[in-house]
Amino acid sequence: MLIDTHCHLDASEFGAEAPDARVRALERGVGLIVVPAVAVGNFSAVRQLARQQAGARCVYALGIHPMCVDSSADGDLEVLRSALRSCADDPDLVAIGEIGLDFFVPGLDRVRQEKFFVAQLEMAREFDLPVIVHVRRSQDIVLKHLRRLRPSGGIAHAFNGSHQQAGIFVDLGLALGFGGAMTFTRALQIRRLATDLGPEVHVLETDSPDISPAWLHPQRNEPAELARIAEVLAELRGESVEACIEQTCRNACRVLPRLKAALPAG
Repeated sequence: MLIDTHCHLDASEFGAEAPDARVRALERGVGLIVVPAVAVGNFSAVRQLARQQAGARCVYALGIHPMCVDSSADGDLEVLRSALRSCADDPDLVAIGEIGLDFFVPGLDRVRQEKFFVAQLEMAREFDLPVIVHVRRSQDIVLKHLRRLRPSGGIAHAFNGSHQQAGIFVDLGLALGFGGAMTFTRALQIRRLATDLGPEVHVLETDSPDISPAWLHPQRNEPAELARIAEVLAELRGESVEACIEQTCRNACRVLPRLKAALPAG
């Protein structure tokens, strides 16, 4: 079964069409969608998606995205802690995320990003949850904090680092997210990583509505596209699509263990 390990289905680009997007995803074999929060203002929205029944099943993560840190109050970290405490026994809460560091977008406060990232890694330890990590142009600093605080595992979302960095993330218990960027023939580094790394490393994601695959760019991305993204990964690795889907599903359940209970019957 296909698992979209990163999809912002609550984003305004979907609006009232989110249920239809879930139906289209299920029709293409996507049985499970992980929806990470980006700020306290959408905590309730991602939780609500997990309560709705239409189409592919949704689970969620709670966290504060590095690009939202500058507009977040210091007190939002305590709001996050309280939300994690109240949802601790909710099987649909599978991770803390989307958290991390973004050193690509100009003007973001790096010091404040690191403060929020460290605090959220500490919460991951406190609540024994894996993390979904944003690592844009920030792999080495993200790894520094992961080495020190050692969350239980997780996913390095939209990974685009070196082979050496990839190996360190994997050694720390994280899988690497591959999505639409991998479908562009000019994305040589990502495609090499997809091809050369071991089978236990990859998980699939769309990052919908962003990072549209080559055949859709620049239109809005959606989780139904994961089926063709899986075909690209299988082709790059020289394996069957069925084997690719089975392995990436197994990888996702290893690094986000609560996914196992969320898998649809059959």
